[in-house]
Amino acid sequence: MTTGTEAPAVAVIADGAEAVRVAADLARRFAPGAKERDRDRTVPRAELEQIARSGLLGITVPRAAGGAQASHRVLADVFRILAVADASISQVLQNHFVFVRVLRDRGTAAQREFFHAELLRGARFGNAMAERGVDRRKGETNTSLRRLDGTTDLLLTGRKYYTTGAATADWVPVKTKDPDGADVVAYVAQGSPGLSFGGDWSALGQRGTHSGTTLLTDVRVPADRIVAWPYNADELRTAGAAGQLLHAAIDVGIAEGALAAAAEYVRTRTRAYADSPWDRAADEHHLINDVGRQAVQVRAARALLERAADAVDDAEADPVLDADKVAEASLSVAAARAFTAETAVTTASELFSYAGTSATDEEHGLDRFWRDARTHTLHDPTRWKYHHVGNHVLNGVAPRGPLL
Repeated sequence: MTTGTEAPAVAVIADGAEAVRVAADLARRFAPGAKERDRDRTVPRAELEQIARSGLLGITVPRAAGGAQASHRVLADVFRILAVADASISQVLQNHFVFVRVLRDRGTAAQREFFHAELLRGARFGNAMAERGVDRRKGETNTSLRRLDGTTDLLLTGRKYYTTGAATADWVPVKTKDPDGADVVAYVAQGSPGLSFGGDWSALGQRGTHSGTTLLTDVRVPADRIVAWPYNADELRTAGAAGQLLHAAIDVGIAEGALAAAAEYVRTRTRAYADSPWDRAADEHHLINDVGRQAVQVRAARALLERAADAVDDAEADPVLDADKVAEASLSVAAARAFTAETAVTTASELFSYAGTSATDEEHGLDRFWRDARTHTLHDPTRWKYHHVGNHVLNGVAPRGPLL
């Protein structure tokens, strides 16, 4: 984004209600171009710049530091609203808020002060966590930091993939290990020598997330840009549930967008079936029933999302985390994540059953909802979400996975 004296003004969002209004306004602007961006695999640079100027990127900054300190319920609403318009744009922001959370949980006072100011000027975090060919369960990584003689700076080298939003971000947080083998995050400034991007994202859906390769070749990182990785699978925490909640919100947004697109197409384009006594497809009782059933599923998905968000907020309301509340937050998010994923895929697929053969024409771009849903819901398997819920019901075991 533009910096220095030429930087455009960034709005200051005062509270959660304003954040939701801002997201709705942005979504209205983004929706008309979603089909073309998907078709052309366009990186949504202009749209991300609008988000930066809107002030949304700083809404979880504490009030004491000038932010809105938005709740998880608000954040979920923001993500859902943006995903209705363009799921790729919404997903680009997911990692941003995850790494804002990392700073909250383990950043030093000086680090938080610096980055809070960055966020309130519209800076965005990308993501460089995943690697191909390593065993995540064992904490393996081929990315490393090594000391630079004569200075406190370190050199970062590695290769990451699924680096959603990194190529357009102001800062690229990189999960790695420090010279002593501890898990850390290196916050790398965009434009740093040795930082480059492969531009090789070619997935079926979520095409605008630009989630391909990030290369790091002896990237110099100041010591005060290194933050200890704050989480392990055995500790009591809500960070995993909070991150997963945003993925569920994206899936609800995809489902709502697909359902709205289907309804609009049926009302305006779909012809009545040959056996139908009704002149309009939208008046056909069988179709009304089918759409109604799917609409109920979408409503249920949104209700589960909202309940999960409230559960995470409730768990974090106490100064000291309560194990029962943390378990309920994790279970609520697991349930929401599983159900919203399946609802997104089903709604986006059934769209064509309602709209008919003509809806498959590429000019309408309606397949993007299914492709986005199918791609995004593969982020982590729903079967493990059902496992966590079922294991709690049968055996009283609280979730402790890294993604909950």
